[in-house]
Amino acid sequence: MQRSSYLFTSESVAEGHPDKVCDRISDEVVDAFFRLGPKHGWAPKDLRVACETLATTNRVVIAGETRGPDAITKELLIDTARFAIRDIGYEQEGFHWQRANIEVLLHKQSPHIAQGVDAKDNKDEGAGDQGIMFGYACRETESLMPAPIQYSHAILKLMAEARKSGKEPQLGPDAKSQVTVRYENGKPVEVPQIVVSTQHFDPLLESKHVRELVEPYVRKALPEGWLTERTVWHVNPTGAFVVGGPDGDCGLTGRKIIVDTYGGAAPHGGGAFSGKDPTKVDRSAAYAARYLAKNVVAAGLAERCTIQIAYAIGVSEPLSLYVDLHDTGEVNPVKLEKLLPELMSLKPRGIREHLGLNRPIYARTSAYGHFGRTPDSEGGFSWEKTDLADELRRAF
Repeated sequence: MQRSSYLFTSESVAEGHPDKVCDRISDEVVDAFFRLGPKHGWAPKDLRVACETLATTNRVVIAGETRGPDAITKELLIDTARFAIRDIGYEQEGFHWQRANIEVLLHKQSPHIAQGVDAKDNKDEGAGDQGIMFGYACRETESLMPAPIQYSHAILKLMAEARKSGKEPQLGPDAKSQVTVRYENGKPVEVPQIVVSTQHFDPLLESKHVRELVEPYVRKALPEGWLTERTVWHVNPTGAFVVGGPDGDCGLTGRKIIVDTYGGAAPHGGGAFSGKDPTKVDRSAAYAARYLAKNVVAAGLAERCTIQIAYAIGVSEPLSLYVDLHDTGEVNPVKLEKLLPELMSLKPRGIREHLGLNRPIYARTSAYGHFGRTPDSEGGFSWEKTDLADELRRAF
């Protein structure tokens, strides 16, 4: 039996979290290939990046496989990583954009992987790996995202903006938030528990002082009336949080996949996004699944929609497509499973072309979630558009 009254919690982490530092650097590498490859005679469809980053105390290691122009040198990528670290805001003794030792260990993509992806002999491009990808949308927020993860992101984005503007110089780049939402009759109505932990520079600041700094941003991020006298606040519950970022905890690319997606409110196939070019269906098909699920909900065909897509490496057509409307649908999900591939090709090349993914749009996705964002003028977050909604409505 589906419960209508319950508590659900999601977390977010700031761009200065160690794992997010690594996601940002890895996505900056992807963007560098899409930005510079065409300038050196490479077609975007032929560029390949599978990049992982590790960060610890004043050390960064970038490793993985690529295909692209020789003009993208180790020195250029070291400068790219320094730019990312500086933009995040790290100028600290234990992690500094100028003093960090940055090592680049990228090598050429395996020809055995490439042979399954590249189009040849009249065959379409194949998927860059096997796997299952999920997309989700619901009516809990204007962005058609689950409320706990959307508002967890919003808190940290507001804090980061205040920090970078100079309004809150005491706040450091590393931070986490966690929002517990109470649901009544399946609708989010209240936040009974809120957690915010943020790095700060004054070691004498106590938790109550940090709460005074962050509370205005929490209140601004959440809907009016959701914070009540019953809400329990946990702000820097362990006390001082001065040592942060990769100096406080080792970071790795791809360790925040639930933060990146739906905060645990929907299934996850297990594949990370950051550092991967869009031939990797871990990324591009997850974007496609979100795009289709969001359009189904935006069209008014369901209150909630989950979509699963499965692929085999080197095979262009998806192995399966599954639509779940969670007993909230106005239409038969089997009909949607037949219709959606007609509105958008789910082959890897079809996804990349439909959503315009062969562009340097990825660094901006590396923090505060890949979903629930506003499409921008440069083609970023194109998977958040609802341009199929009218056609879906007409089909039914």
